Amino acid sequence: MSLAPMPWPEHGGPDGGPAILHDFSTNANPLPLPEPLVNALAATDRRRYPDPHYGRLCERLAAHHGVPAHRVLPTAGSSEAIRRLTLLAHLQGLGEAWVPAPGYGDYAAAAYALGLKVHGWPAPATLLEALDRAHHPALVWLNEPCNPTGVSLPHSFWQSLAEIAWAKGHWLVLDRAYEPLRLEGRDPILPGMAARAWQLWSPNKALGLTGIRAGYVLAPTEAAEGLGQRLRALAPSWVLSAEGEQMLLAWWGEAVQAWLADSRRTLEQWRTMQRNLLSDLGWAQRATVTPFWLARPPLPARLLELRLRQLRSAGLKLRDASSFGLPGWVRVSTQSPDAQAALALVWHDSRWKGEEGEGA
Repeated sequence: MSLAPMPWPEHGGPDGGPAILHDFSTNANPLPLPEPLVNALAATDRRRYPDPHYGRLCERLAAHHGVPAHRVLPTAGSSEAIRRLTLLAHLQGLGEAWVPAPGYGDYAAAAYALGLKVHGWPAPATLLEALDRAHHPALVWLNEPCNPTGVSLPHSFWQSLAEIAWAKGHWLVLDRAYEPLRLEGRDPILPGMAARAWQLWSPNKALGLTGIRAGYVLAPTEAAEGLGQRLRALAPSWVLSAEGEQMLLAWWGEAVQAWLADSRRTLEQWRTMQRNLLSDLGWAQRATVTPFWLARPPLPARLLELRLRQLRSAGLKLRDASSFGLPGWVRVSTQSPDAQAALALVWHDSRWKGEEGEGA
């Protein structure tokens, strides 16, 4: 399906209002940072430019992924990478983009800004059929696990997609922001397929450091020398701040990864508690493999909007899924037991029920 042009994409997190006490609207890891990372960031030298080529960083990231260093392209987070990759596709003559629907709004926004025709794919079968019928290569955005749904696509889909994409010359871009936060199952994308796609990695969600805009792209093996270097040339000088470079240097380290493994276990326990709570409140919930998922409170969409404003005034924020094309639904992220208790308390508050005219 073709998508209508959209306004500036909506996001969770700060919205210009009062401080958020309990933020269910972002997918960031809510657990405290590991001490080694805190110390590394505190010791960052902000008086000097980082290495403009990020040589040591690229070597370290390449060693982890088992790829040559020239395939690693630093970015100012995934949103910046989305803009730059879309520009590169446009400059290479691609005129269409396929984006998940529902999906992260920056994919479509970047394509619209450059005049690409944007199509939404609501289901894997829809995408496979459309790409197989296509007469020209297209830019194809995917994330695994998916945002905002938290689901993981089956291995059979990825196999079929790879066969069609290579035959038709489509550009596959895999957004891997939430793979480090996978709580169930295994990554369904095989290394051979990943090597032929563009991959976006941005660990700030998994680390709970969304204020640091830093990530990197792994260029496809066959495109690394040509298109990969052109993508590098499209970046501004010092695309990473000193803090961003330090975060990425620490990311795959043993101490940080051990902390991340522990945090996944905690998040899995908290997620179970939170899903039980929402079930007790009468909310419908979709399955997920991540710490976030889609839920539907027992309210008409028009009253849900009011309730979300009331929650916001009480210091709690949930992500209204209307901008994803899902009115009446919210995306919620796993939060601490204290935050969950605060949500239940405000949800049950009789003041809100009276204004809605019906119990909830």
